[in-house]
Amino acid sequence: MEFSLKCKESVFPCEVVIDEDNGRYMLRKADSSGEFFNTPQELATWIFRNWHSDDFHEQDSFNRMLNILEKYLPMNSS
Repeated sequence: MEFSLKCKESVFPCEVVIDEDNGRYMLRKADSSGEFFNTPQELATWIFRNWHSDDFHEQDSFNRMLNILEKYLPMNSS
């Protein structure tokens, strides 16, 4: 699954990739740098701690992504 969010600090969107089939969990931040994670739980935790809806033009899209990523948070794992 992939998300592309228009952030206020950059003309390029922030990208989030969760590819469980190939074990790819990464994101691109507003400054075009990237973060790579070993698990989708680590990626989701990072997003919940570091990104906020007011960082993005389309806050509804950001909140929809958060709703999807909630299932990956450690407290929600079974």
